[in-house]
Amino acid sequence: MLNISDNNNPKQVLEQFKTVRTLENKTHYKILNKIIIGISILGIAMLFLPWTQNISGSGAVTTLKPNQRPQSIQSVISGRIEKWYVQEGDFVKKGDTILYISEIKEDYMDPNLVQNTKNQVDAKQNAVESYQAKVISLENQLQAIEAEKKLKLEQAYNKIKQARLKIKSDSIDLVAANTQLKIATTQFNRAIKLNDEGLKPLTDVEEKKLKLQEVEAKIINQENKLLTSKNDFINSKVEVNRIIAEYAEKVSKSQSDKFTALSSQYDAKAQVNKLENQHANYSIRNNMYYIRAAQSGYINRALQSGIGETVKEGTAIATIMPAAYEIAVETYVDPIDLPLIHKGEKVRIWFDGWPTIVFSGWPDISYGTFGGTIVAIENFISPNGKYRVLITPDKNEDKWPKELSIGSGAQTLALLDTVPIWFEIWRVLNGFPPNYYKQATSTTTKEKK
Repeated sequence: MLNISDNNNPKQVLEQFKTVRTLENKTHYKILNKIIIGISILGIAMLFLPWTQNISGSGAVTTLKPNQRPQSIQSVISGRIEKWYVQEGDFVKKGDTILYISEIKEDYMDPNLVQNTKNQVDAKQNAVESYQAKVISLENQLQAIEAEKKLKLEQAYNKIKQARLKIKSDSIDLVAANTQLKIATTQFNRAIKLNDEGLKPLTDVEEKKLKLQEVEAKIINQENKLLTSKNDFINSKVEVNRIIAEYAEKVSKSQSDKFTALSSQYDAKAQVNKLENQHANYSIRNNMYYIRAAQSGYINRALQSGIGETVKEGTAIATIMPAAYEIAVETYVDPIDLPLIHKGEKVRIWFDGWPTIVFSGWPDISYGTFGGTIVAIENFISPNGKYRVLITPDKNEDKWPKELSIGSGAQTLALLDTVPIWFEIWRVLNGFPPNYYKQATSTTTKEKK
């Protein structure tokens, strides 16, 4: 394409204007152009300066341990305020009395409640001992019954043995009587026969007949003795069963009385334990009328005022600031920055009330900042929509000011990677977070080693 137009040269076009020709001829405008060019070159060079990425946060001064933070002194029981022993600003030691309250519940108003309860415990303990003595007596009674039962059974078994021997003796006597009967019968028959033949007189027959009748009577008498012996044997067996049943009933009654006494004893022991528990509770409650300091510190504020005011259990009476504490800073970071925060990382902090000049990208040239180390990161989001991070003083740097008070404000910068300024500007303009891969890089380096 042919270039035949005179307007293609910008310089020729601008020289047509009078103002441009005037500015071109003045010296100070030439100097201004050089300054602008120099500043532009300087600005471009500054884009390559190192810049420390950081995560900013805001928080307040706190303590490292929960028991070192300001806390309230509470009343464990309900009561009425009778006397204050401290005032705001006083220093108290652990165990010092803060105030005294009196009882308001009718169940505990008896001034001799502890002693009366102790008397009830002693009375029930005596009942336990009485039941124990009764149990021992019943055990002795059972032993005596068992011993008596043993003797009675031995006596009954002896009677059975005697009856058995008597039956045997009577049986032998009956056999002997039967033998005599046979002999007497034979002799009587022989006498009759000899009398018939005229060899024996009639008187001999009558004698033999009388003897035969005596033997028959003896047999009947012996059979009666044998039956009597057998009956005695049966009665002896019955007596054994009667003795067993009688003493079984006695033993059962004694055992029943023993178990009843044991039951009463255990019930009395349970009541003793209950009363001892009440006695201990009443004794402890008496000591709770004096509200004491749980640790040494300063009384910041009295939350209850006056004399005669009623407080419930768990009511805060006053607040106390522990005298000895380890200072720390709690700060809050946005959820997007949480993955970049790790325990042990370094943090720069500046406190409200201390002169500070802060260059967030160049922490080394900042003034009035103090070093810190992250010791805890909360894994649950706080009500303000951020995550809580706890920071302690860095032991390798200057100590934090002694004048810091709990609750004063603090600003923090968590230091990350160092990058060129142009990279940081590009990251911010694109909305990218700081370097996510810091920890991964460290892990990779360890694996290579």
